[in-house]
Amino acid sequence: MIQLKNLERYYKSGFQKSWVLKGINLDVKQGEFITIMGDSGAGKSTLLQIIGMLDAANNGEYNFFDEEVHRFNERKRTELYKHYIGFVFQAYHLIDDLTVYENIETPLIYRGIKSKERKPMVAELLDRFNIVAKKDLFPDQLSGGQQQLVGLARAIIGKPKLLLADEPTGNLHTKQGEEIMKLFKELHAEGMTIIQVTHSEKNAQYGDRIIYLEDGYVREDKNVSELLEEN
Repeated sequence: MIQLKNLERYYKSGFQKSWVLKGINLDVKQGEFITIMGDSGAGKSTLLQIIGMLDAANNGEYNFFDEEVHRFNERKRTELYKHYIGFVFQAYHLIDDLTVYENIETPLIYRGIKSKERKPMVAELLDRFNIVAKKDLFPDQLSGGQQQLVGLARAIIGKPKLLLADEPTGNLHTKQGEEIMKLFKELHAEGMTIIQVTHSEKNAQYGDRIIYLEDGYVREDKNVSELLEEN
């Protein structure tokens, strides 16, 4: 599904290069649940944003379902993103002046799906996530956990092939975080490919593999089952 070859990301300041990612090689199979871990500044979020086509690498190759993303301009990346990828953010990124219903519906509008088709799709997720009673509320009227549920519903409304999550439980208390991770586990069981960034060892155990980044490099790539046996 995803192949990254010698991926590099840096920022220029005069003649100096500040490296964020260097020599990243990574394969992701369809249906995997992968966790990216590492210290602050290791390049985790940048890697996730490149995979999610919200940023582009300076060098290297990125193939997504045999599409050469590294050769795409921003418009083509955006089109691919809209049809194949859902993104869940730590800070929710809901649209403040839209209701819960409207926030969840937004990706379908961008994809040109007609209103009569959108309604049952939104209704299904409102029901699944037990937020039917919140559908006419605005984001500032919701708790953090409820906002993240809306963010997750919005991310998966278009049935993406790939779900990306950047510290999805980082702003939530323990019970809310567990609720989000259980939903991730359900989505994975249904066949969705998931890549999450987290600092939580407990959340990492919901997945199949853990990629450890250190100073922009892949330090380790291990199966969760191996790590559990070691511990």
